[in-house]
Amino acid sequence: MPRAAVLVEGVSDQLALQALAKRRGRNLDAEGVSVVAMGGATNIRSFLNRYGPNGFDVRLAGLCDAGEEGDFRRGLERAGLGSNLTRADMERLGFYVCVADLEDELIRALGVAAVERVIEAQGELLAFRTFQREPQWRARSAEEQLRRFFGTHRGRKIQSAALLVEALDLGRVPRPLEAVLAYV
Repeated sequence: MPRAAVLVEGVSDQLALQALAKRRGRNLDAEGVSVVAMGGATNIRSFLNRYGPNGFDVRLAGLCDAGEEGDFRRGLERAGLGSNLTRADMERLGFYVCVADLEDELIRALGVAAVERVIEAQGELLAFRTFQREPQWRARSAEEQLRRFFGTHRGRKIQSAALLVEALDLGRVPRPLEAVLAYV
């Protein structure tokens, strides 16, 4: 039985947090902290029921994309963890929101050149360059292109999450990732 559960939307979030914990010298398993990929934000209610006050009653934390903040907020409220929750209220409960999503946070923290080096190391730089030439993406910023590129191929986010965290300067870790790990 874990002493704490960090609820995240998917496997890429899980792998990123586990990689960051490792880089910070933390052994989450030994600490009794489980990072739980829920298979999407809409599943939060069932996971809060399992791990929250009406279930295992472990310390809870979480990480979500801005677009899923409402799902997380409603889930926390339905689990009896507050009402009319603001983002600040959610953070006091250990739940943090990425500006757009995890990839956006990591791209901004790393910068385009560093993200491209990660893509190149995976043998996908040519695929990214081809993607950049697609008419609907030509006029977009490199950051927007990179963010979308990670979502164009099934498994690319999962494949890249830990590698992007490995490339991070530990002084530039995105706030939501740093904060959720500090909470547990």
